Amino acid sequence: MIHLRPFQPHDLPATVALFQASVSQLATQHYDAVQRQAWSSEVADMPTWQTRLASLELFIAEEDQTIAGFIGFSLDGHIDLLYCAPAYARQGVASALYAAAEQRLRAAGVRELFTEASLVAQAFFAGQGFSVQQAQTVTRGTVNLPRMLMRKTLEL
Repeated sequence: MIHLRPFQPHDLPATVALFQASVSQLATQHYDAVQRQAWSSEVADMPTWQTRLASLELFIAEEDQTIAGFIGFSLDGHIDLLYCAPAYARQGVASALYAAAEQRLRAAGVRELFTEASLVAQAFFAGQGFSVQQAQTVTRGTVNLPRMLMRKTLEL
């Protein structure tokens, strides 16, 4: 049984490890090995992660004290991070996390959501009512990673 809760500082190592596993294992259809390595290095810069996550609201999906996924967002409507552990992919974890984030954002009065979706996440966000606004490329070192700027207007 998956349950959602707020991120706690002690979740940092497990959350970063989940991110790394998700990128390396779930992105293989859309990104090659060089791109995945540029996206998520094998050795995480924990102070950078700590700073990045401190600027976001985060929900953790957990089952039996194992983190199954997480979402990070800000009250300007930006969905910044949404990742599932490979063992929990396509089991409703991302949907539950997204629904909780959208509920929180609606309660805060946000009327438009946006995200820079990876090619892996594009179909998921489209299924949540987001539409592609623009194709983008982010560069990590010398490696280009395609992604999509997507938006969703929240109805009152």
